[in-house]
Amino acid sequence: MYSGLKYKSSGLLTGATGFLGRIIHEHQQVRTLRLGRGPQNDIRCDLSREVPELPAVHTVIHNAGKAHSVPRSAAEAQAFFEVNEQGTRNLLQGLEAQPPRQFIFISSVAVYGLDEGSSICESAPLLGITPYAQSKIKAENAVREWCSSRNIPALILRPPLVYGPNPPGNLGAISAMIQRGRYVRISGNTARKSIVLAEDIARLIARIDGQSGTYNLTDGQHPRFSDLEEAIAQVHEQPIRFGLPLSLLQLGAYGGDMLKKLKLPSPLYTARLNKMTATLTFDDHAARRDIGWNPQSVLSKAASILPKS
Repeated sequence: MYSGLKYKSSGLLTGATGFLGRIIHEHQQVRTLRLGRGPQNDIRCDLSREVPELPAVHTVIHNAGKAHSVPRSAAEAQAFFEVNEQGTRNLLQGLEAQPPRQFIFISSVAVYGLDEGSSICESAPLLGITPYAQSKIKAENAVREWCSSRNIPALILRPPLVYGPNPPGNLGAISAMIQRGRYVRISGNTARKSIVLAEDIARLIARIDGQSGTYNLTDGQHPRFSDLEEAIAQVHEQPIRFGLPLSLLQLGAYGGDMLKKLKLPSPLYTARLNKMTATLTFDDHAARRDIGWNPQSVLSKAASILPKS
């Protein structure tokens, strides 16, 4: 519950203790209250189950969400909707008494539901069918409807891979394997990926005031996957010594699929391999035109971001 203290010209940030949330909080230029389940938050609340009691704030940044896992049961799939969709609706309900002047929602390019493609823009259909994608689509719709009915600017940001210290998901797994000298490169992999710096997202959010719309965010360079691997290897001062052809890795991924069905851990499975070998890039020209998005190249900043071993 909220402690009752009064803050003026402040913000509210959900998911402040996660990978991206910590960086967003560090870049805020006004007093920003943190809302979440853990004791380090200013407002303790489980949004998936509770409607929070909230003070008046100027800007709400809704970053909390469930991601980076593949559900293995109906209950695990439902958890995405409880956190991402119902959590958003509970937050909006908590804001009813004192609506903010700006609402910013961190969504994902997963809403497009695409495993490959080039220069995908915001007008592309939302074809995501995974629980994560579907819950993000429903959350986006809830934010737009609530804000539109109250004349509150709603800014929805759709990042792809996000690069920063100790990244989660596939980037984190790749970094850990390279650091331990256990990473196997895919020989001849020319796939390109959209990626963005976490700190660039944070800097953009810190200066948003009254803008609305839905925007992809990328670094505009869409580096080759092999270049990302090499950049991470250089940071850890750990060369990638091994490379295998795709055909052999596909066999290994098939074995990994079998292990996952048995609920056993596997570093490689078909879905992960497909993501690593297919080009998937997004168009961010609208953000550059409308909201002053001016990102840095991830490859040029990689060495100064990941902690060295």
